[in-house]
Amino acid sequence: MVTHLVLLKPRPDLSSDGREHLVAAFERAIREVPTVRGVRVGRRIVFGASYEARMPDAADYVVLIEFDDVDGLEAYLHHPSHAELGARFSDSLAAALVFDFESVGLEGLRELR
Repeated sequence: MVTHLVLLKPRPDLSSDGREHLVAAFERAIREVPTVRGVRVGRRIVFGASYEARMPDAADYVVLIEFDDVDGLEAYLHHPSHAELGARFSDSLAAALVFDFESVGLEGLRELR
């Protein structure tokens, strides 16, 4: 399993129309790319944990998109609906971080480098 992790922070001046266009582009990409296996979206919560003060203010949302393998991720990244999503990112976000991970299980931590 490969997970495409996107941390994003909308622009403070993003209009409701702009927000709707971004969400619609996400929905289209998820619906139109057959290699997508699962999607989860989360909103950042702040509740007083000690580590919160040390974290950068870089993301308000997380999007996790799952694929069977790297080929599935690449198909998603090269799909025309993803190109539209990329354009919406540029217009809508103050910050974004994107990472890709291969699931290895807890035992994979023994290989920390």
